[in-house]
Amino acid sequence: MDLNQSCQRELANEVFEAQAHIYKHAFSYATSMSLGCALQLGIPDIIHNHGKPITIQQLVSELNIPIDKTLHLQRLMRLLTHSKFFTLTQLHAREDEGAKEGYVLTASSKLLLKNTSDQNQPNLLPFANLILDPVIATPWRFLGKWFNGSESTVFETAHGTPLWEFANKNPRFSSNFNDAMASDSRMMSLVMKDCREIFEGVETLVDVGGGTGVNAKILLETFPHMTCTVFDLPHVVDDMIEETRNLKYVGGDMFSSIPRADAIFFKNVLHDWSDDDVLKILKQCREAIQFAGDVGKVIIIDMVVDEKHERHDITETKMVFDILMMVLVTGRERTEVEFEKLFLEAGFSRYKITANLGLRSVMEVFP
Repeated sequence: MDLNQSCQRELANEVFEAQAHIYKHAFSYATSMSLGCALQLGIPDIIHNHGKPITIQQLVSELNIPIDKTLHLQRLMRLLTHSKFFTLTQLHAREDEGAKEGYVLTASSKLLLKNTSDQNQPNLLPFANLILDPVIATPWRFLGKWFNGSESTVFETAHGTPLWEFANKNPRFSSNFNDAMASDSRMMSLVMKDCREIFEGVETLVDVGGGTGVNAKILLETFPHMTCTVFDLPHVVDDMIEETRNLKYVGGDMFSSIPRADAIFFKNVLHDWSDDDVLKILKQCREAIQFAGDVGKVIIIDMVVDEKHERHDITETKMVFDILMMVLVTGRERTEVEFEKLFLEAGFSRYKITANLGLRSVMEVFP
């Protein structure tokens, strides 16, 4: 092969690589929809309940779908296996039957079970179902139109109203949204014991945007001496009747005032709001902890984008969430520098990041 042919071959390979790259990302929704189909059919639970690797024929039988759909189901499972939601393992049956392959769950699909006897097992099924809900999926088709429009969010372009107003008027969606946030919050139980020092000395804590109180309940399991107040919009907390001696629910508006406490806690809240709004919220936080003395602080669990020091797939997921915030609300995912700017502008003197919780970090902000 001469030099000219070699250059042409290299150029052709580059073009084909580019084609594959384009197709992969243009069709990435196919994986999402395939996962949604598997969840709708209950495939993770069928595999889990089977108790051992399940063959494609057994899966067809358990699903009670027509036998002529076997090949199509196998194609669906092939994609989801390649995407690491399932794994194929060899089954050693009787010699006259030969070896067969069976599907088993992965760490990811174990988080998507409807029913599990392990009460300590986190479950992200409500979160996955929310993201695949047409209410959330539809606005993505309006992203280009939004750039040429005047609405504050893509969600408003698609549905004619902002997300929070839509949720307030649609109880089903609001309930699904709260369930999704609660399912994500249960992941906190995996890391609370490693974060004990963050809450040392804190006697009173307000969980701002705490929804149904999952965060607060997890905190109280680890720190039973603490008194927690779940602070959220009135329509979110008005019907909550689970108050105890050290767990209270209070309705209100975090832009107007936040109940006083030693610590103000946010999980996945600040990324919902613009810089101007976050600045207003943080200033209310300073007011709320002004009498807390040395223990007073704001504790934030949120994503911190760090392209230089984290894995490519972690950064990519954070950037997807950043666009999700742009589509749904007025917020964004921020870098440490962007957080620092907001902290200082709000009048805080210092902060530190003490833990990395998968996609999220824990930030302590001090007056």
